[in-house]
This record gives sequence, structure tokens and C-alpha cells, in this order.
Amino acid sequence: MKYDVIIIGAGPAGLSAALYSARGGLKTAIFEKAMVGGQITVTDNVENYPGFEDGISGFDLTAKMKTQAERFGAEFISEEITAIGLEGLCKVIETNSGEYRAKSLIICTGAHPRRLNVPGEERLTGRGVSYCATCDGALYRDKVVAVIGGGDSAIEEGQFLTRFAKKVIVIHRRDELRAQKIIQDRAFNNPKIEFIWDTVVQEIHGDQRIEKLELVNRKSKKITMLPIDGVFIYVGILPNNGLLESRIELDNAGFVLTDENMQTNVPGIYAAGDIRHTVLRQVVTATSDGAVAAWSAEKWIIENYDALEVESAKQ
Repeated sequence: MKYDVIIIGAGPAGLSAALYSARGGLKTAIFEKAMVGGQITVTDNVENYPGFEDGISGFDLTAKMKTQAERFGAEFISEEITAIGLEGLCKVIETNSGEYRAKSLIICTGAHPRRLNVPGEERLTGRGVSYCATCDGALYRDKVVAVIGGGDSAIEEGQFLTRFAKKVIVIHRRDELRAQKIIQDRAFNNPKIEFIWDTVVQEIHGDQRIEKLELVNRKSKKITMLPIDGVFIYVGILPNNGLLESRIELDNAGFVLTDENMQTNVPGIYAAGDIRHTVLRQVVTATSDGAVAAWSAEKWIIENYDALEVESAKQ
């Protein structure tokens, strides 16, 4: 199957790229192996996306984006990509179901939560250890839960958990939060939220379910045990770059390096959203990236159209 543009990943960046690409008259396919919308679908209330003064759930927002892209002809394909290759200027995408070709490729594979990598974490994941408050928060009604981290996601999700839990304990390795001030102020003013500073989790204890956290204070080195019903971990993200490492230039953390046009080091291949090296990872910046990537891809196809047609005729 041949397309003008193939987009990998259907989060906000990929959905925006699909909209702009399809609306520009390009034959567009967007591949997503899991849920359309990406990580933002589990966010209960997105209150900083322009146009929604009362906020909107991540699921509803990306559902609207998908419908809009489909209206202009974008084709959604639910297959997992196993390899990316090049044949001259053409991009070759392999899945378990077959092979697809495109003139241009936009990578929007996003990122995933970083783990603490402490004893007990993997064994108790799904049994008290979680990375998604929106998914699992309702399981902890009238319980005591901990949130690990001090950034926007940790504090916002901690706020969300107070809808269910009787107490939320935020554990942060520093003595101040990294979250935006407005988010911090809400948390400090919430009577259900407590803070433990300068502290890290050393081990997660429990038999069939989580029972307690083993904590160590980074300054005093004192070790304490905190009985807990659940823990939600927000200590950063890691790029989903498994398909890219041998071909696309990455930064030291594994995120894709691009120029201001979202162009990678490979002509005709672009990156957008959380997978990209960027100073801010928000829905609004991801959709902006996607729009720029689609515009750049269209421009590149036009500039290289004759060469692409010659190569296509040879195959």
C-alpha cells in the first residue's frame, strides 16, 4: 500500500499531523498499535488547551481530533510497526500484516512513564503500584495513597486522587516542587494533601498487594517505613524510540533531534510531540509540532516529487 504521508503514533501530535496532511490533499495513513489519543486519554481534565474554558477530558479531546482528521480522509490503521526502512527516497514501513510505503514519514511515537527501578515495583505493579491516577484512582476511595514526584503531572494527579482518597502523601526528593506555581498553590491549599520532602523510595513492600514504602531521607539518611494502600509514580518520561535508534539522530536522553521544521537528520522523515527533543511537552505544543511536521512533509514532497515518481516507477 502506498501513501504520501505515514504517521506513526496517534497521540495529539500524530492526530494534528494527520489533520493537516489529509486536509492538504495528501494520502495519509496514521498507525497506532494501542489506543488513539496516547497518554493524554487518561487525563481527567485538560484545562490549558485553548478553546475549552471549562476544561475537557483527554479522551474527549483526542476523540474530537480523530473525528476531524477522518473527516478530511486520514486513514487509521491499528497495526504495530516492526521496522522502518528506506529505499532511495521512499520510506518502507513493515508491520506484522504487511508492508507500506510512503513518500514522507512523521514520527509521533511519544514517551512512557519512567520507573523508580526499586525492589518490589515491578512485582507489585497493578497491585497497588500505578502510573495512572485517572485509571486507578477510584480503587482507593477512603484509602491513603502516595504520589512520587514533584512536577506538574505528579501534583495534578495528586489533586485528582483527593476526589477518592482520604489522604494523599506527596513524596519528593527535593525540598521544593518543580510544578507550575498555580498547581503548587492548589496542592498546598488542599487539606487532603501532605508532603514529605528530601526523600526517596528505597523499596516497595507487600505480599499480594502493596503494604508499605521504605523511605530514606537524602539529607539525614534516616530510613522510615510508611504504611500505604497505593502509590502513584510520576518521575519523568522515557522516549518510545525502539524503532529509531539505528537510523535517526537522538539526544543523550534518547529523544529525536529535529530542526524548527521538525525535520530529522533523514530527509523526508519528521518528528513531533513527546518523542522530540523539546523544552515543553504539553498537548498544545504537540499539536503545534504535528502541524509544522505535516506542512514540512508536504513541502518536501512537492520539492522532491519528480524524483519520488521516478523511484516509484522503478519498484
